[in-house]
Amino acid sequence: MTSCLEITGLLIDWNNGKPEALDELLPLVEKELHRLAHHYMQRIRPGNTLQTTAIINETYLRLIDQKQVNWQNRAHFFGIAALLMRRFLLNYVRDQKRLKRGGIAVQVSLSEVMLVSDEKSDELLDLEESLCRLADFDERKSHVVELRYFGGLSVEEIAEVLNISKITVMRDWNLAKAWLAREIRNGK
Repeated sequence: MTSCLEITGLLIDWNNGKPEALDELLPLVEKELHRLAHHYMQRIRPGNTLQTTAIINETYLRLIDQKQVNWQNRAHFFGIAALLMRRFLLNYVRDQKRLKRGGIAVQVSLSEVMLVSDEKSDELLDLEESLCRLADFDERKSHVVELRYFGGLSVEEIAEVLNISKITVMRDWNLAKAWLAREIRNGK
């Protein structure tokens, strides 16, 4: 089993300009990236033809392009990965809804075999809009929601990523859930 210290060490080496560290890092984090992608896929209608590979590949490409990130540790890395996966999925949902691409019809190509129901995609977009309003109101609480709900990170991992206490994470999580529920309910 790979230790957090080993992953953190490779992230620091990568930060310090050692490209071979990335080659060693990716096999160590692949299983966790699959878990994160699977967690995201659970937010989409059950019964879809789902492949996490598209999300993982896109996340990988975006992660290796991260030049300005000063990786703190394993939890920070997976927090960024979760955010990138969320953005990819939201962009996918938005693309499916664009009229220039056939409106609400779901188009399937050989490279993208993900189907998103209209109902679930609307819920996801409503949540995204509410989450953006929460970020305007309280950015830290919105980060807690991103990492917990979308990324599937534990309270301990979120505390580590955001450099706050576990109690603060739980308080932010509970307040954010209530705030988002009210926003979504009032938005309809």
